[in-house]
Amino acid sequence: MSFQILTRGQLERTLSQNIQALYRNLLGHQTGKVTCQLVDEKLTIVIENSATQPEKLLANEGQVSLAEQLCTCLNSAIRPQIKLLIEQVLSVNVLDLLGEATLVTDRTGLIAILDAIPKMRISAESQRMPKQKLSQSEPSSEPSHELT
Repeated sequence: MSFQILTRGQLERTLSQNIQALYRNLLGHQTGKVTCQLVDEKLTIVIENSATQPEKLLANEGQVSLAEQLCTCLNSAIRPQIKLLIEQVLSVNVLDLLGEATLVTDRTGLIAILDAIPKMRISAESQRMPKQKLSQSEPSSEPSHELT
């Protein structure tokens, strides 16, 4: 069996799907959209609808402090699994995993600092896109599609 190097988008989708599966398998919770964005040695992750039913129940019953404590405990418990997952999918070490979850917006945000830029191939779509040149007098509001 040959090993295929994935594109940035394929790596990000694989991470998103695996993080959703991790929440489902470990917490019995179906998250909303999981967005992963890989930029050089940094990976950002946003998990929508990350609060579990017990957290929501406690918050709705006025036990906000207890709900926040449960949220903190669950995130501390699942963080090592997320770190391992990132390392397995990207084949690089995670130096630091920073994160915060909030019951108010029902989101969790994570930033993984990687020890190297993961190996990835440039997608055919990226190769077809023209490189944009920005002049100093006319900055563009359009993002550059150039991969580093």
